[in-house]
Amino acid sequence: MRVTEGGVDLEVPGEQTEGIEEAVFYNPRQELNRDLTIATLRAYREREDRAETYLDAMTASGVRGVRAAADGWDVTCCDVDEEAVSLARDNLERNDCEGRVEHRNVNALMHEEPFDVIDLDPYGTPMPFADAAFANCRDLVCITATDTAPMCGAHFNSGVRSYSAVPRNTDYHAEMGVRTLMSALARSAARFDVGVEPLLTHATSHYVRTYLELTHKATAADAAIDELGHLYHCEDCLYREADPGLIADPLERCPHCDGTRVLAAGPVWLGPVQDPSFIGAVRDEIPYTFDTAPEARELCDTLAAELDTPTHYDQHKLCRNWGLPANAMDEFLADLREAGHAASRAHYGGTTFKTDASVGEVKAATKDGLD
Repeated sequence: MRVTEGGVDLEVPGEQTEGIEEAVFYNPRQELNRDLTIATLRAYREREDRAETYLDAMTASGVRGVRAAADGWDVTCCDVDEEAVSLARDNLERNDCEGRVEHRNVNALMHEEPFDVIDLDPYGTPMPFADAAFANCRDLVCITATDTAPMCGAHFNSGVRSYSAVPRNTDYHAEMGVRTLMSALARSAARFDVGVEPLLTHATSHYVRTYLELTHKATAADAAIDELGHLYHCEDCLYREADPGLIADPLERCPHCDGTRVLAAGPVWLGPVQDPSFIGAVRDEIPYTFDTAPEARELCDTLAAELDTPTHYDQHKLCRNWGLPANAMDEFLADLREAGHAASRAHYGGTTFKTDASVGEVKAATKDGLD
C-alpha cells in the first residue's frame, strides 16, 4: 500500500502482504517517533555542522532513511531481509533521493565503517547492537527500545539478561525503564572510552526513545559512569531514595514508614536525561505540516520543563495510598511549590509528576488541598 509521511511517498507492506508482513512492516503508531527524529536531526545539524552521514540500521520499509535523505543527509540503509532492502531501495528512488542500501548484518557494517549519526530502531532490545554502534559512531546515537516490560521489571529475568541490571516493577515503571536502558547504554559506550550525554529522551506508548551525544574521551566515559547508582523503593508507603555509585547499600527498613518491603534496583542512570535548550531547538524544527506536530510540540514543552529527578510519582496512586481524593493536578503542584519544593509535570501520563520532595513532604504539602 502507499502512504505519505513527512512529505515523502512510500510503498509499504500492508497487513496481509504475503511473506514479508513479519520481517518488514510499517508502524503508523511510530510516526511521532519519526517526526521527532527528523526534527532532532535538523537541530543537531545546527549544533554539529560537520555531521553528514546517517545510518538507518534496521531500515525495514526505509521510511526513516528516506525521510533523512530527503532532508539532506548522506544516508545508508541497512537490513538483513532481502525484501526490506528491495523496498528501501525502491522508496529512495520513488522520492528521487540518493542513498546507499546495504543487505547485510548491521553489526558488521557498524564495526567496519564510521558514521556521524547511527539510528537503532530494532524490534525489542537495542542492546545486541549497542557495542557496534558506540564503537564507530562519531557524534549521535539515536535509540529506540520497545521491550518496556523487561526494562521496567515486569519481566524481571529478561530485564536482568538484556540490561545487566536489576529493574524493579514500581509505580514509576516508565521511568525505571528509561533509567535501566540509559545505564546499560552508558556502560556499553564506556567500554570504548566513549561518554554519553542524553539530549532528548521520552517514553511514549510501548517504547523508549533516546538521543545520545557522544564524547570520545576516557574522562567523558568516567563521567557517564559516575551518573550510575541505585534506587531503593518502599512498596508500602512509596518512599524512594537514590544512591549514587556502583556498589549498592540497600535499606533494611524504610526510613519513612519503618516497613521492610524495600526493593533495590540498579545500576540505573541517575543523571539528567534531557537537555532543555536542545529540546527547545528540536521544538522549533517541528513544522506544522507534520501530522503529529501538535503532539510533538506539546511533548517537547513537557520534556523541557520536567525535573531531572530519577523517579516520578503518580498523584492518583499516592492519593489511593493515603485514602484521600485527588484534586486538580495544577492545584496539587501549586501546593508543592508553595511549600518550597520543586515540582513539574512528567510526560509519562496526565497524573504523573516529579518533585524533589520526599513522599512524606508531598503529603504534608498537599494534604489540606486533598481533604
